Amino acid sequence: MIKTNHQKGRGSRLTSPEVKDDGASHRRRNVLVIDVGGTHVKILATGKRTPRKISSGPNMTAQDMVEGVRELAADWSYDAVALGYPGAVRAGRPVAEPKNLGDGWMRFDFEKAFGCPVKVINDAAMQALGSYEGGRMLFLGLGTGLGSALITDGVLVPMELAHLRYRKGLTYEDYVGLRGLKRYGKKKWRRYVADVVTALKNALQTDYVVLGGGNAKRLKGLPKDMRLGDNEHAFTGGFRLWEEAWKDVRAACVVHRGR
Repeated sequence: MIKTNHQKGRGSRLTSPEVKDDGASHRRRNVLVIDVGGTHVKILATGKRTPRKISSGPNMTAQDMVEGVRELAADWSYDAVALGYPGAVRAGRPVAEPKNLGDGWMRFDFEKAFGCPVKVINDAAMQALGSYEGGRMLFLGLGTGLGSALITDGVLVPMELAHLRYRKGLTYEDYVGLRGLKRYGKKKWRRYVADVVTALKNALQTDYVVLGGGNAKRLKGLPKDMRLGDNEHAFTGGFRLWEEAWKDVRAACVVHRGR
């Protein structure tokens, strides 16, 4: 098992560590982690224990988010940002506008807006990074849609499994996302989740599955190789993104180099 400097037990509370720079000087960085969601934007900075949040929604543009976060974190000190984005990210930039927010995200200059280095990553991948305990792990975020990421022996690969065909011309997301929960009811939705998770676990040959997102708490009786995540792990993932042990060495992956 690959161990990171801030790995904790499965039930423990994870708080923000001090994060080292990737450069040769290894100077300490104060990192602001931003978890952008369809209803709220949550933030946490190095050395702080209590996250803060503001409302988001379908009219929030990238500029609105930055202005809101800068005001919310005005009394916090930070010199780098980790941003979890609710959509596909390639080479550190969103590749499409978010479905549940306003426009203006794809070409937005986050570094200029925050005045410091910014790393942008898919929000499910960021939570996966914070949930990782070694081996080969599949993360599935059961929220409005279906987020997904795979980490295998320290290599994080963001994925887009939500829109694969599942049944009757509909996708995985149509069945296990919020639309599926509303359409089929909690009992049938749980059966579909169990079927989808088992199929993906077997297809990707993972050691275990972490189920995060706001609707994961509605599940019951998970097998031993599946466990519930914690939304706080998104912050842990954001801090890890700036650790020396995890380096962005290719466009779509984050690789742990601590072995």
